[in-house]
Amino acid sequence: MEYIHLIEKTNSPFWAFAIHDGHQIDDALLPYLVADDDTRLREEDPQTGTLAELPFNRFISATSRFQLDLNRIRKDAVYLRPEQAWGISVWDEDLPTDLVNTLYETHDKMYKQIDALIQDTIQQYGYFVIYDIHSYNAKRNDQFEEIDTEKNPEINLGTAHNNPKWHELIKSFITSVRKQEVGLPAVDIRENVKFNGGYLAKYITDHYGAYGCVLSIEFRKDFMDEWTGQLYPEKLQSYKQLLLHTTDMLNEYFANEERK
Repeated sequence: MEYIHLIEKTNSPFWAFAIHDGHQIDDALLPYLVADDDTRLREEDPQTGTLAELPFNRFISATSRFQLDLNRIRKDAVYLRPEQAWGISVWDEDLPTDLVNTLYETHDKMYKQIDALIQDTIQQYGYFVIYDIHSYNAKRNDQFEEIDTEKNPEINLGTAHNNPKWHELIKSFITSVRKQEVGLPAVDIRENVKFNGGYLAKYITDHYGAYGCVLSIEFRKDFMDEWTGQLYPEKLQSYKQLLLHTTDMLNEYFANEERK
């Protein structure tokens, strides 16, 4: 059973991950899948792979989180119960145990691969930063619901798992995002309002937090209609430019650290 993903390396200590970008389900699992395409797409993070098109190393998942969710701990990485998946019944009750076990084994293998990628980056550069890019729904009731912007920031930055040594870098990232649109309202980016960062961030920072940090960047789905899937390309491009702009901040931060 395949977990389809792209790993693209470049000469950089920085990574962009989009582990919920994908929609594909392995053929071996399709006979047991009961969640429909539209329902799955709404809870996936389409276009986050586009947002991850940065001058970084990249890890982009084409496989759906509904097959295997790398942002969940192993025992919750397969949505066997509705409460694991926003009340959605994902799999037929006859889903074979051997397929489930294969998925759990794939989770182990993917994290071994992630280990190797981060270790190689640390060995080469001595540090790393990961942009862990996601999106989230803010209209849970219906398509025409008015967004509660107090509870749903435009960008939720999950930082709770990071080593405190990265506080200044995180602060610099937030400042960079807020200041870049001259003449327009500052981007509403806040820390840990909706999400603190998932298992991917926790795992990496637990194991390698002395060497780098994970910024779990959750975009409110303002770049699309979260109910119909209609894309708003200009808004998506503005978010991509926003992330591109922050790369100067990263380079300056680590250049200053080296001079200390």
